[in-house]
Amino acid sequence: MGKLRDSVDVRALRFAAVFPVLLASAFVVCAFLLRADVPDPMAVRWSDAGPAGFAPFSAFVAFGGLIIVLVGWLVLGQAVPLGRPAVMRRLMMGTGLSVSLFVTTVLAAVLVGQAGIADVREARVDMSVLALGSGAALPLGVIMFFVFKADERWSVDDERALQEALDRELDPDLAADSVRLWVHARSSVFVMLGIASLFPAALIAIAVPWLGALLVVLAVLAAAFLFARIIVDRSGLRVFVAGFVPVMEVPASAISSAAPADVRAADYGGWGYRHHGGTTAMLVSSGPAVVVNRADGRKVAVSGGSTASAEKVAAVLSRVAARARGEKRPPLP
Repeated sequence: MGKLRDSVDVRALRFAAVFPVLLASAFVVCAFLLRADVPDPMAVRWSDAGPAGFAPFSAFVAFGGLIIVLVGWLVLGQAVPLGRPAVMRRLMMGTGLSVSLFVTTVLAAVLVGQAGIADVREARVDMSVLALGSGAALPLGVIMFFVFKADERWSVDDERALQEALDRELDPDLAADSVRLWVHARSSVFVMLGIASLFPAALIAIAVPWLGALLVVLAVLAAAFLFARIIVDRSGLRVFVAGFVPVMEVPASAISSAAPADVRAADYGGWGYRHHGGTTAMLVSSGPAVVVNRADGRKVAVSGGSTASAEKVAAVLSRVAARARGEKRPPLP
C-alpha cells in the first residue's frame, strides 16, 4: 500500500474511479425514467435516408453506461501517476471530465430525440441536448484544468535525496570520496571505425541488405564498447562498458594501493575489456590510466581520461581503501 501511495495521487485516483461510475448511473436512471416514452428497439445509427441501425432499449442503456465508465477511466486515469509532469496531469484531468460529459451528452441526445415518437423511423438526435451538453462539457473541463492541483508529493525519491543530503551534512568528506567519470577512445578511432565499416556496408547492402545491416550493427557495438563509465565511491571501484554493462567491481577493502600511470594499451592486451596475465584491464586508449593493486596480488587497470582525472581517481581510491581498512586517511589534495 505504501508503494502505491508513493506512485499515484490518491485523490485523483478516487475521482477517476468514482466520477465515471456516478455519471453512468445517472444516465441509466434518467433512461429508465423515459422508458415508457421511447420505442423498443431504438435507433442507434443513421444514414441519409434516416435510421439505419437499431438496438434493444436495455442493450442501448447497458452499452452506453459501459462506454461512459470505460472512457472516463481511460482518460482520467492518465492524471493519476505522480511520475508524470504536473501540467500533463492537469490537462488529462480536464480532458477526462470533458470527454466523459460529451459521451454522456451524445447518448442523452439519442435518447431524448426518440422520446414521444410513435414510429422508430421518425427517430432523430436531439440537437438542443447535444449543443447544450457539449457547450457545458468544454468549459467544465477548462475549469477542472485550472482547479485541479497536481502538486508533486513527497515520494521515495525525495526521502532518498533527503537522506543523501543529511549524510553529506554529517560527513563533509563524503562528496570528496566520490567520482563519476566517462572515458572513451579518441575521435580518430571512431572515424576510422566508420570508414572501415559503414562504407563497405553500403556497398554490400546493394547485393545482400541483411549482411550490410549486420555490419553496421557490429560497428555500432564495437564503438559502444570503446566507452566506459567509471564510478568510485566508498564502496570501491565499478566499471561499466558502454555505460551500463558491468565488467569490474573491486571492493574498497580489497584495494591495497592505486596510482596514476601512463600506459600503452598493447601492454595490457589491447583496447577494451581484457585479461592479460594477472591484470584485468578496461582501456579505451593508450595514455592516462589508473593502476589498482589488489590485496590478493592481482592488478586492475582502467583508463583515466585525462592526467588530472586519473590522478583524482587514484587519490579517491587510496582514501576509500584506507578508510575501509580502518587506517588513517591520506589528506585531501
